[in-house]
Amino acid sequence: MGIIKDRDIIVVGQQPWDVEIGSNCKNIALEFSRHNRVLYVNSPLDRITKLRHKNDPKVKKRIDMISGVADNLVTIKENMWNYYPDEMIESINWIKSDAIFNWLNKFNNKRFARSIKKAIDRLGFKDVILFNDNDIFRCFYLKELLKPAVSIYYSRDYLLFVDYWKLHGKTLEPELIKKSDLCVANSTYLANYCRQYNPKSYYVGQGCDLEIFTNKQNTPIPADIEDIRKPVIGYVGALQSIRLDIELLAYIAQQKPEWSIVLVGPEDEEFKTSKLHQISNIYFLGGKQPDTLSAYINAFDVCLNPQLVNQVTIGNYPRKIDEYLAMGKPVVATRTDAMSVFEQHTYLGVTKDDYVQLITKALSENSEGKQRARIHFAAGHTWENNVTEIYKAIQNVAGI
Repeated sequence: MGIIKDRDIIVVGQQPWDVEIGSNCKNIALEFSRHNRVLYVNSPLDRITKLRHKNDPKVKKRIDMISGVADNLVTIKENMWNYYPDEMIESINWIKSDAIFNWLNKFNNKRFARSIKKAIDRLGFKDVILFNDNDIFRCFYLKELLKPAVSIYYSRDYLLFVDYWKLHGKTLEPELIKKSDLCVANSTYLANYCRQYNPKSYYVGQGCDLEIFTNKQNTPIPADIEDIRKPVIGYVGALQSIRLDIELLAYIAQQKPEWSIVLVGPEDEEFKTSKLHQISNIYFLGGKQPDTLSAYINAFDVCLNPQLVNQVTIGNYPRKIDEYLAMGKPVVATRTDAMSVFEQHTYLGVTKDDYVQLITKALSENSEGKQRARIHFAAGHTWENNVTEIYKAIQNVAGI
């Protein structure tokens, strides 16, 4: 088994190509395109978005493409195109009735598929591989409507905890997983979840963009952290109360006043009003530009990922851990199923006392050998390796 080459792949899902933030799906599509032709399909414009955001430049662009003012098939690079569907779908997620929702959702899917077929015909795609990036509703019937050679459902988030997906997704996602030819997931938790409904479900790992964290161990220390007392126990990332344990951070700081707890990232309202701001050895440094984050991590003696365990976090692949490890840093994090792949290179805790003990251990036994092992481990989490695992899963199921 090896690389799949010279195939036509259609990537559909939640993330349009012109969104500013990065996404797994875009990186995977780019890696696919190294050896295959790839059509990356944006999600179709829905009627409510058109009415509510008609002055948004992105919405205006989609309206122009639907009306034929602009070409809706855009070349991204050799072997890769981005498609803006030329049909609008109805906004139906507010409908409570399963029967009415399902009827309208099939109607939307038919419109979407009809538009995608136009791009397939223009490009001359044949025997396509359909890769659905976690879109339960708009792509539910695409297997039947597009008749791909292989249909793949990619699970990268547990969506059923999110209000938008919760109402109808509880029924439809298991059905979509079941009827897909195979499922691939970026965490062991999500692979096990998919396996409940489809035995052909595979953990394929996760790629990461680690360039800004690689070989940055000698990065100068930023001025706003330079004079903070050592040891520095740090976290980099969005400070969101739905994901991070505020009580745990307070406990660590109060148990070890000689440690400095440094939090780098923008705060949500609960963090802004939390008691953490009244604890003298906790430091909030605010949001930073991405290219400066390695300098802050370099200043940490131990890196934290103090996650709460809930449906939002339990299945997510923690890219942050790779970023920490790419710089050779000792990492203390919450034990979850998704963190099991990091077991040999991190310290995983369950209780507040676990965290205090494990940070103490991480400080005491850090060494050049451990740093090199962490860097080497993180370096293996590339998009190339991630997509190679997807290829292996396809070959296992379809024999391509």
